[in-house]
Amino acid sequence: MPARPTRTALLTATALAALTAATLASPATAQTRDRTGDDHAQTRAAVDALVRDGAPGVVARSEGPGGSRPWTATAGVGNVTTKKERSPQDRFRIASLTKTFVATVVLQLEAEGKLHLDDRVDKWLPGVVSGHGHDGQKITIRQLLQHTSGIFDYTTDPEFARQHMGVGFLEHRYDSLPARELVKVAMGHAPEFDPGAKWQYSNTNYVIAGMVIEKATHRSYESEIERRIVRPLGLRATSVPHDESRMPRPSSRAYSTLGIDPATGKKYDITEFNPTLAGASGGMISSTADLNRFYRSLLTGKLLPAQQLKEMKTTVPVHEQRPDLGYGLGIFKEEQSCGKVIWGHTGGIFGSTTHTMTSGDGRKTVSLNLNNDWSGDTDSVMEAEFCPK
Repeated sequence: MPARPTRTALLTATALAALTAATLASPATAQTRDRTGDDHAQTRAAVDALVRDGAPGVVARSEGPGGSRPWTATAGVGNVTTKKERSPQDRFRIASLTKTFVATVVLQLEAEGKLHLDDRVDKWLPGVVSGHGHDGQKITIRQLLQHTSGIFDYTTDPEFARQHMGVGFLEHRYDSLPARELVKVAMGHAPEFDPGAKWQYSNTNYVIAGMVIEKATHRSYESEIERRIVRPLGLRATSVPHDESRMPRPSSRAYSTLGIDPATGKKYDITEFNPTLAGASGGMISSTADLNRFYRSLLTGKLLPAQQLKEMKTTVPVHEQRPDLGYGLGIFKEEQSCGKVIWGHTGGIFGSTTHTMTSGDGRKTVSLNLNNDWSGDTDSVMEAEFCPK
């Protein structure tokens, strides 16, 4: 999927065609509203800059060990018509951060002996990954979670992109798209490379991983995430909708250019749409507080046994020009400019850009969300929080 041309470019997995930056909120609206906690002057400045650079609104939250010392801030607006501010409690679509939840469930299943990371995909889904050179007998579950399978990314199929991610989105926004149909789109193309040869992001990997969860448990991947993660952690703002298009409250409006006419800079309110477009690769909803709790709990061993957490954190390089960046099983590892190593994920979907990172020991966790998909160097916020100068 195309990514923002920023330091986050290799981290972000946005489900949109290349979009141009434009401004909805003027610099006058880009004043951060601190809600709680200590002084975070550099972070406040970075959040304000996101609005000046074109994001309608931003919500951010930083926490210390166990959720202590919370600091939350908002900037810009959640509704460009009414000028209503963004709320620290906003729910939003988290896009590819869904992948960390899915990978966590798969690793829990491995810990329970219900599957193995090196199982071939065909063992669980015979015949599903086949055609044009794809072969589920040669691809492992580990390679799905690690993005080393070589499977074609269905979101880059030209016809799919035309119907569901560009000019056709407004007409098809409420379509329900079964997982098997998304995989079928990918199988219409040749693989990107042989399994295990290198790393390349593909949303199809996680759609298939969701199907493996369903085959192994006889329950939907949505219900397994709810049962294994959401309820035990008390993530009250987190949901795994199947084909519910509406957003839960409180939430802000979400805006996109859809790439329809970048020259005019026209924005569309695309808050409601059917999340089966992304499914197990990016269909979840959450909040900054819930995301902080999830990633902190994950990295401090509350969701996975030590062996499975080690597997998750075993990374492969993602690009020769980014030696500071690696990808494990559903999670990125990044070395900051000050030498600190942080873990998390980014995600972009129509009208929403999300970024969560935490230190390996869970002593600091930061989440933020922008209610747009065309601008925003979210790395600047992470740098300000983890490497303040």
